Amino acid sequence: MDLAFLHPLYEHSGPWASVYVDTSRHTESTPHERHLTAAALARELSGQGADEATCRAVEDAVEDLRHSPEPHGRALFARAGQVVLDPPLAKAPEGSWAEWAPLPRVTPLLDLADQEPICVVAYIDRRGADFELRTALGSQKAGSVTGRQWPVHRTSTVDWSERHFQLKVENTWEHNAAEIADALTVCQEETRADLLILVGDDRERRSVHERLPQRLHDRAVESAHGTGSRLLDDEVEEARAEHVRRRTETELERFLAARAPDAEGRSGAVEGVPALVEAAREHRIDELLIRTDGPDAHREVWIGEDPDQLAVRRTELKALGEQHSWAARADDALVRCAVATDAPALAVPTAAEEAPVGGLGALLRWK
Repeated sequence: MDLAFLHPLYEHSGPWASVYVDTSRHTESTPHERHLTAAALARELSGQGADEATCRAVEDAVEDLRHSPEPHGRALFARAGQVVLDPPLAKAPEGSWAEWAPLPRVTPLLDLADQEPICVVAYIDRRGADFELRTALGSQKAGSVTGRQWPVHRTSTVDWSERHFQLKVENTWEHNAAEIADALTVCQEETRADLLILVGDDRERRSVHERLPQRLHDRAVESAHGTGSRLLDDEVEEARAEHVRRRTETELERFLAARAPDAEGRSGAVEGVPALVEAAREHRIDELLIRTDGPDAHREVWIGEDPDQLAVRRTELKALGEQHSWAARADDALVRCAVATDAPALAVPTAAEEAPVGGLGALLRWK
């Protein structure tokens, strides 16, 4: 998961109210139930020590969800009387709950928020292509490219002049494929799309695929639909799910292989809270791996005001010169470090108990 959307949560110090609201049940009494939920969550935060202004801001925000059509739920992160971030959820939480803590409680988002990759669907024909952006919020146009319009169709005759004409057709196809690939590359950079789905006739989509930059080859898949057809939502979701599954398997394999020391005795991956804390302090986390039900996720660590002020013991922070410190969950403290250094996080499936040990690990970058 790209954690960039969490940046606003770390531009201010805590404590934070973290609230997860279940909106999956809709009945005639839903508005009244949502009103009761809003009041209950505000009381829960107040009982944990939250200030009145923040409790009121959370209660108002949950009240505003009374008529929400959202099928699953919403997370709310608030401080100092203001809701700073309120991402929608792709799965319903196990009931509505609230927590008041030094750091925002963000790791449940790895399981509950939309992890479906941002997707650009390219509808390709011989004359050009239309691009469509697909996200959890729906679809929208993402641009188009128009190539050479003539000649684009072959003839069936075989005399010299017609062979010359067919060569021109070939050149037109090649030219248009290159233009489409260039435009699609720019579209991917602008949208930060994780997945590109190429739709069209076999030859046209293959020609575009081959002309994409090498870095995008493993992000591009092809659809067997013919020219002009539109992918159904279910088909896009299937392609997204398969992309996520393949990427997760690849990253876990990379993590397992990187745990072994290289010729210089350095490992490219670490696991366990002490090793992760050291890597985070040195800004060496390249990708954070979290199994949210792992036993290390809720281990207590100590944090300072800055993301890299992190230690297993409070005395370690004092030795580093940090005068103010707070206890926090290891998973949320490590996510804060990852956000600060633009490192992504990978949600490890529950079934992958052997990697990483304890549920927390990281692939490392070396300075």
